[in-house]
Amino acid sequence: MARVISIANQKGGVGKTTTAVNVAASMAATKRKVLLIDLDPQGNATMGSGVDKYEVDSTCYELLIEEKPASEVIIKDTSGKYDLIAGNSDVTAAEIKLMEVFAREVRLRNAIAPICKDYDFIFIDCPPSLNQLTVNALAASDSVLVPMQCEYYALEGITALMDTIGKLASVVNPNLKIEGVLRTMYDPRNRLANDVSEQLKRHFGDQVYRTVIPRNVRLAEAPSFGSPAMYYDKSSAGAKAYLALAGEIIRRQKQTEKAAQ
Repeated sequence: MARVISIANQKGGVGKTTTAVNVAASMAATKRKVLLIDLDPQGNATMGSGVDKYEVDSTCYELLIEEKPASEVIIKDTSGKYDLIAGNSDVTAAEIKLMEVFAREVRLRNAIAPICKDYDFIFIDCPPSLNQLTVNALAASDSVLVPMQCEYYALEGITALMDTIGKLASVVNPNLKIEGVLRTMYDPRNRLANDVSEQLKRHFGDQVYRTVIPRNVRLAEAPSFGSPAMYYDKSSAGAKAYLALAGEIIRRQKQTEKAAQ
């Protein structure tokens, strides 16, 4: 049964989509069966997967609103070797129409339930805001991975985000956990970045991943070639960091399963 992980932060520009695409590709490279759901109307995760968001036949809109079976919406042929449910501007309409439908908070959870047995991991790239789409993602997820830059405003925002996640969880998904906090676009030469990193570790402890994603040119270039970093330049620091993150997520899951026995 798949572990469903939302990648969310209400602040934009923190490497959320970069993380979604690259951690999905890295997991797929470990021979896990992976599905990436692009729930962001910008469709950047779709384009970063080598799929033209303007040419797709079905997106999250058909899945959520028209109740098309997930198996008929999935795209198999991506540059990251994972499966994809695409997103584009149609998903904006889905957000509006969700306000009118019954049980709107759990539409995604119900839609992917029949296919969870087919995957090891399902990653959901959330919009950079706490709207109905994000609520659907959190209701469908086992946990939330929070990418953030090590800067002052990000530190302020993550506290508010964690509070909001807690409140949402109590209403739509009591079992929702924090998967981890991921430091992105990290520059160790930056004193503020180091200070914020230390504050994060003090505040969130083991929830902060040991893996740090560096500020890396190859990571920034890869989406324009419609490819995850590991297939654009596997020797780059960014590609290696996301492979390390995938390994850390797998190890944490095994530890949790062992502790539960």
